[in-house]
Amino acid sequence: MNNFVLYILIGIGCIGAGFLLFFLLRNRIFASEYRKREILQKDLEEKSRQDIENSKRKIDIELKEEFVNWKNEYNRKQSSKINKLNETEKRLIHKEENLDRRYMNLDNKEKDLKKKEKDMFYKEEELKTLKNKLTQTYEEERVKLEKISGMTVQEAKDMIIKKCESEAKIESAQKLKVIEQDLKEKSSLMAKDIISTSIQRIASEHIISSSVSVIDLPNDEMKGRIIGREGRNIRALENATGVDFIVDDTPETIIVSSFDPLRREIAKKALETLITDGRIHPARVEEIVEKINNEFDIYLKEIGENAVVELGIEDINPELYYYLGKLKFRTSYGQNTLQHAKEVSLLAAFMARELNVNVNLASRAGLLHDIGKAIDRETEGTHTQLSVELARKYGESKEVQDAIASHHMDVEFSSVEGVLIQAADSISAARPGARREIFETYIKRLEKLEEVSKSFDGVNKAYALRAGREVRVIINSNELDDNRTFLMSKDIAKKIQEEMEYPGQIKVTVIREVRAIEYAK
Repeated sequence: MNNFVLYILIGIGCIGAGFLLFFLLRNRIFASEYRKREILQKDLEEKSRQDIENSKRKIDIELKEEFVNWKNEYNRKQSSKINKLNETEKRLIHKEENLDRRYMNLDNKEKDLKKKEKDMFYKEEELKTLKNKLTQTYEEERVKLEKISGMTVQEAKDMIIKKCESEAKIESAQKLKVIEQDLKEKSSLMAKDIISTSIQRIASEHIISSSVSVIDLPNDEMKGRIIGREGRNIRALENATGVDFIVDDTPETIIVSSFDPLRREIAKKALETLITDGRIHPARVEEIVEKINNEFDIYLKEIGENAVVELGIEDINPELYYYLGKLKFRTSYGQNTLQHAKEVSLLAAFMARELNVNVNLASRAGLLHDIGKAIDRETEGTHTQLSVELARKYGESKEVQDAIASHHMDVEFSSVEGVLIQAADSISAARPGARREIFETYIKRLEKLEEVSKSFDGVNKAYALRAGREVRVIINSNELDDNRTFLMSKDIAKKIQEEMEYPGQIKVTVIREVRAIEYAK
């Protein structure tokens, strides 16, 4: 037990000694670390002071170099300014010297001018004296001339002026005559060239409309079906359409005959529809004819629209398509009116392009110039008046209306395009094959025209020109004066209207020629 206690005490003593030794070593270590920190702090402070001093020295050196550079630059600029001032001073001195020299020259010139003024004054005095002497001499000579000629100065002037005026009038008249003749020749050649070029560029078909249409049948059996039992089918067709159906021995053919082209076209389309459909009996006939009648206005509009598209005319009122389509079924002396209108439009457009005028205006007016013929059989008025009214109603411009109104020269031309429409209308109607007329009838009409014109007293000769569209009458100048000449043209035109039938209009030109003849011996 005592040993155990002893061991315990020894252990406790060892532990206490260990703790004591630990604390002694710890204190020594802490003291050593503290001294190291003090040494490191002193080293850092010493190094910082050295860096600061090095930076100061470096900054001082840079500042000194910058100051030296600035000073050198300043000196250089000051030197440049001084040089410029010296140069400016030299230039000013030079200019001052030049001004002094100019002032001296001006003084010298002023002295010369004063001297010349004095000389001019003396010369003017001399000129006045000479002028007075000349005036006195002129008056003396004038008095002598008046005594010798027996005329005053004013009378002599009037005589000379009259003589000069007479000579000038004669010369101007001669020159005007030469210019007018040259202008006529050149304008005639240009007009022929433009018209011939326009005609050559049109490849129009020479179509003459007739009063019958031929319908081809698929076979002869179809003829019997169309006639029907006891002819009831064909009678129903004739009653519904108002045309004649001619069924003869011609194989696989039926002829539709009517002087009304619209009814003839409706009948043709109805029969073609029945042939295609195959059901042919009176009830079906009436049904088909009624349907085609109802849709025929649309068909006419399509025809008019195709004509407008073909000519390339823009912004035309669609309501006019219907009237243009009706022109396809209207003829004038056998010439199809729609084909004629398209031809006039093309001719007028070609000539307008050659003359550098409004091509669109010429083309529009050409197409619409006869559109009144679509309603002239239903409405009172000439086709020209009706055409103008339709153009006005559907928004065409004033220029188009004027061109349409003057295409038969019923009114004065208001534009070049109006003249082109009249020319194109005449060309289209007068070209070979355009209109159907027996040659003998044509000759008789021309002879009748000359005969009517010669029936008046005082008429010497009469000639029918331009395929009967103009008659030129030459009268005796000794029997009729100028006033009677104008009345003569009106009387001849009135008699032609009363006694003759003709297409379009006839221009009556009465010529009274006065000739003065003298012989130089």
